[in-house]
Amino acid sequence: MAYIDLKYLNSMAGGDEEIIHEMIDLFIAQVPEFITNLNRYLQIEDYIALGNEAHKAKSSVLIMGMNELAKDLKTLQSITISGTDKETYPDYVKKFELQCLSAVEELKNLK
Repeated sequence: MAYIDLKYLNSMAGGDEEIIHEMIDLFIAQVPEFITNLNRYLQIEDYIALGNEAHKAKSSVLIMGMNELAKDLKTLQSITISGTDKETYPDYVKKFELQCLSAVEELKNLK
């Protein structure tokens, strides 16, 4: 299953291959950090930090055309702020991890 859609990135970069590759490399580098932070904040129940990290990650996934995941991150951010639906937080984090790791593999295969 393809998770990425680089139309937005291509449009944003004006087709500049160098910028596109830089953005892809940045995303690939950021994913492990996002995964580590999301899992750590979830584990220590620092839900404000979890929501803030979801907010940071949302921009990166949007650039890669992962619009559904971005919506999920927005939802996670929102429910962590309100402190509701805590039982769903692990599902959001797991989905992020699985989809982003798959997206990284897709991007590596494009190079």
